[in-house]
Amino acid sequence: MKDLSKQLNALIDDYSRQLNALQDDAVYHSPKPGKWSGVEEMGHLVDSAHSNIRRFVVSQYEELPLIVYRQDEWVKISDYQQWSFQDIVQLWRMMNIQMCNIWNAMPEQSYNRLCRTGADVSDQHTLIWLAADYIKHVKHHLHHLLNLAPVNYP
Repeated sequence: MKDLSKQLNALIDDYSRQLNALQDDAVYHSPKPGKWSGVEEMGHLVDSAHSNIRRFVVSQYEELPLIVYRQDEWVKISDYQQWSFQDIVQLWRMMNIQMCNIWNAMPEQSYNRLCRTGADVSDQHTLIWLAADYIKHVKHHLHHLLNLAPVNYP
């Protein structure tokens, strides 16, 4: 988990500068109806951090908690289109620093504790799997936001 924390910390540092360099007007444009704008996609990463922080904390003291993240509802309710893009980037940065701190403090015996992320029985994962998946998910969205080479993510 500590190696994953180092990876996430490096990702935070590497991408924060690039995100802050994006032009405000570009991030508020939705590519097509029903698709998130850049500011909404960045807000989605904030919401994902919220949900995952909860998973990493609660799964250490509850047996097989169910923590589902309904991304479209979170983005809509949070109304990120009205936010300052730099504020969202700063919030995302701080939440991911918190995530790294949680991962670094996690005892090794907790790495294989399970969390349910959906109603289906196959939607349960170990915390170490969730951490690795979280990093892939973040990279996927950051590459999309920054127009970098795509990162495949389901």
